[in-house]
Amino acid sequence: MQVFVTGTDTDVGKTVVTAGLAAVMQSLGYKAGVYKPFQSGAEVKNGFLVSHDLAYVKQFDFYIETLCSYLLKAPTAPYIAAELDGIEIDMDTVKQEYNSIKENCDILLVEGAGGLMVPVTKEVLMIDVAKMLEIPLLIVARPNLGTINHTLLTINAAKSAGIDVAGVIINRYPRGTNDIAVKTAPKLIEEYSDANILGIIPDIEDFKNAKPGALINVFINSLDIEGIFRIKIPKLNLSL
Repeated sequence: MQVFVTGTDTDVGKTVVTAGLAAVMQSLGYKAGVYKPFQSGAEVKNGFLVSHDLAYVKQFDFYIETLCSYLLKAPTAPYIAAELDGIEIDMDTVKQEYNSIKENCDILLVEGAGGLMVPVTKEVLMIDVAKMLEIPLLIVARPNLGTINHTLLTINAAKSAGIDVAGVIINRYPRGTNDIAVKTAPKLIEEYSDANILGIIPDIEDFKNAKPGALINVFINSLDIEGIFRIKIPKLNLSL
């Protein structure tokens, strides 16, 4: 099963959700992989460009399969970053490398860059990449004021393009909140769309330094894993 992970905005936690889901499935006995077609803001380590997003995935579980097609230096849209690096992004390469990693995995998560309307080339937006791969879309949203608008726009854009929307995950939901905008957002997103809220991940203090096992448990307890991947998981009640 494959899922394309997008966000309603930048910094909503796509990488955390992607890494966490891959680690959950790996811990349940599935061979999990993460494909990052484009990594803007790639970091130089030991003389080589590396994907910091995929490095974070490896912190959860080193044996998760990872692949990035385009490592781009500038922390901006792939279209601009590639131009600055003198690189021409080719969609055939993306499709080929996606198929290559897919063959080695039971579960594959494809993580986009930013939201659906981020430019990848002069002619291609991120939404076109998701459509090309023909896999369900998982939307990661923030919990606070404005998320209803951003999430509904993302859902509507995807559906207008003929993309299958698996559902929405709300990330970093504040514990014990009394904020009425935050508390009513999940209900209103479902009410004004036909997309399901597939989970609400609580805000985890210093999550980058949290132990992977603890984060995996949070994901299992907070998300509809079977709904996300649309498969029955007999090992889901496994105690980690």
